[in-house]
Amino acid sequence: MRTDSSPDSPPGTLPAREHLPASAAGTAVLDVVIPVYNEEQDLQPCVRRLHEHLTRTFPYAFRITIADNASTDGTALLAARLAAELPGVGVVRLEQKGRGRALRTVWSASEAPVLAYMDVDLSTDLNALLPLVAPLISGHSDLAIGSRLARSSRVVRGPKRELISRAYNLILRGSLQARFSDAQCGFKAIRGDVARVLLPLVEDSGWFFDTEMLVLAERAGLRIHEVPVDWVDDPDSTVHLVRTATEDLRGVWRIGRALATGSLPLDLLARPFGDDPRDRELTGVPQGLARQLIGFCVVGVLSTLFYLLLYSGFREFCGPQPANGLALLVSAVANTAANRRLTFGVRGRGGAVRHQAQGLVVFAIGLALTSGSLAALDAAGGRPAHSTELAVLVTANLAATVLRFLLFRAWVFPDQRQPHGIGTGTGSGTGTGTGSGTATEFFEGSR
Repeated sequence: MRTDSSPDSPPGTLPAREHLPASAAGTAVLDVVIPVYNEEQDLQPCVRRLHEHLTRTFPYAFRITIADNASTDGTALLAARLAAELPGVGVVRLEQKGRGRALRTVWSASEAPVLAYMDVDLSTDLNALLPLVAPLISGHSDLAIGSRLARSSRVVRGPKRELISRAYNLILRGSLQARFSDAQCGFKAIRGDVARVLLPLVEDSGWFFDTEMLVLAERAGLRIHEVPVDWVDDPDSTVHLVRTATEDLRGVWRIGRALATGSLPLDLLARPFGDDPRDRELTGVPQGLARQLIGFCVVGVLSTLFYLLLYSGFREFCGPQPANGLALLVSAVANTAANRRLTFGVRGRGGAVRHQAQGLVVFAIGLALTSGSLAALDAAGGRPAHSTELAVLVTANLAATVLRFLLFRAWVFPDQRQPHGIGTGTGSGTGTGTGSGTATEFFEGSR
């Protein structure tokens, strides 16, 4: 597989994914972070169990980092004792609480090429750890998550938590179009090169950190691998459900607004294509034409309905020509903004005024067609019914639609995607965790 990025790729984009080479002895390939707050009862058995599991099953060097979130009990002392006793175990002390803050701090400072975290209660069966990190080591994926909602997962927990978890993921799917199945399972991993670019974009420092990280990664077109897990609920969990749910909903609103305005620089996360022949450019084939046509049609249908609704409303207090002009102007501005973001994948506010100005030129063409149709209808004589007016306007709009798409594509939003880039990242690339080989087979083949 090609392992270098294209020389034409813009600065700041991620390089092509590559299989991590066998590291020198003692160099950690995996850094597992365990965020803790007042966990002196669970910390020692958790760390010892995880350390024993990794020593016995993981074929690369590893590191376990205990991230102490300003604990006030004996957690800090116990963590230091474990670090002194067990090889490859370290401690980071933070003076402020927040799981997201702990992960950002440790992951940002770690030099390990694969970064992971898990909850201190080890609710997730550790046998899923190797399948979690294998696609990141192989270069297949950018992030990996454990999913309690996959069909083959086995989960033991109360109905209250089950309902909250499923409702939250439905909210993410409905509001942010998320395609990953489980946002908050405390069992995730990320490639170090991705983390260095992605983490500065994540604002949350608490429980919403996971969701924000996944949504941004998915919107940027990064590949998210999902692993079905066996998971047993911890009845003594200290998570405050109501407060956490409230903060999560605020986070959903914040991220949704940022995505809608295009204020997030997700292009920094662009990946060049690999050397799969199916990913190579073909001369004479327009890039993204099918996807743009679908997006343009969807926006066009919604814009037409919006236009007809406006026309009917304006027609109540003015003549057909003024009503048509006002309705077409308002819908044209909305149509240009929607096509800019959804059809042609233009993010950010740069060039927005110019695009709207060009869109108004396209609007003038549509106005000429629709106004001409109304004038022709009026010249035909008689007083046409309102339904007849609407039918004529729909026909005129359909005629203008083809020309509008061509002008949008060739003039207003010309294809400016980077060579070998992933474009606008509309696909999620979310995996299902059902690779062609087992994790053991993968590691045996990589030695």
